[in-house]
Amino acid sequence: MNSTPDFFYFDLGKVLLDFDHEVACRQLADVLGTTADAIRTDVFHSGQQWKYERGEITTLDLHRWLCDRYDVDAKLEDVCHAASHIFHPIDGTVQIAAELHAAGKRLGILSNTCDAHWEYCLGKPFPFLHDYFPVHALSFRIGTMKPDREIYSQAARLCDVAPEKIFFVDDRQENVAGAACAGYDAVLFTGAGDLRDALRLRGMSF
Repeated sequence: MNSTPDFFYFDLGKVLLDFDHEVACRQLADVLGTTADAIRTDVFHSGQQWKYERGEITTLDLHRWLCDRYDVDAKLEDVCHAASHIFHPIDGTVQIAAELHAAGKRLGILSNTCDAHWEYCLGKPFPFLHDYFPVHALSFRIGTMKPDREIYSQAARLCDVAPEKIFFVDDRQENVAGAACAGYDAVLFTGAGDLRDALRLRGMSF
């Protein structure tokens, strides 16, 4: 049996919230007067999104770049909403988080994400992110992305817990492997049922 963790980090996308970048491409295309294919190429394939998630550019920088790229004067709030209105809760995982929170366990978010997505998700749509997860280790704030070792080191400092006492769940194998190399007790997310089983092995009772 694995030892009981002192802290629980959850990934955001595809673990707590499902999302679809294709929806963002279509919505941004409508706001910016272009095509989803153009957005996909210019934002995602060019690396602009990853610069944004690493905190190398700000929301204002990206907004200005998009407006210049497509020669439009789109409102900042419209662009942010189009890019961010793509998330839906994964109810089984949210329920697990609620039960851990009710049991007095310490929880946090460890995610590759950007400022616009985080501000949108932290708002009215998903208040549980604020209620259950007071610690936020986010790539755009830390300046590096999973699976780089530095983000796990910074996340451990943020929660003030030794890496070997941190449980982490993520849907990408490379991020799980990166966390394990940093000393975390890390598991791959394949569904809420398997996550419950993994937590039971670590002394959680549901």
